[in-house]
Amino acid sequence: SLTYLYGIGKVTALDICHKLSINPQLKAKDLTDDELSRIVNLLDTEYSVEGQLRRATTQDIARLRDIQSYRGIRHRRGLPVRGQNTQTNARTRKGGKKTVAGKKGVKDARH
Repeated sequence: SLTYLYGIGKVTALDICHKLSINPQLKAKDLTDDELSRIVNLLDTEYSVEGQLRRATTQDIARLRDIQSYRGIRHRRGLPVRGQNTQTNARTRKGGKKTVAGKKGVKDARH
């Protein structure tokens, strides 16, 4: 149930369970109060999760924008940041298709 927290995946959840010697198969409802408090204490001291992690990520992106680095400019323009091609793909980052009008008079010239 640790993986429901933002910033904790399977590997981190297993790592936490091994550090505190808790059975990883246990459900959250079956944990004792002592185990819960140990988990909360470890999360507060060693890991950044939920709002704290989201805030840090947002601040990192804002810093990139402020110093006007290449990555910051790509974030600002809503384009892929990690060097992907944009001539054809990148629809997720760029949004829906933008229809471009065809050339007028091309059909007439062919006949």
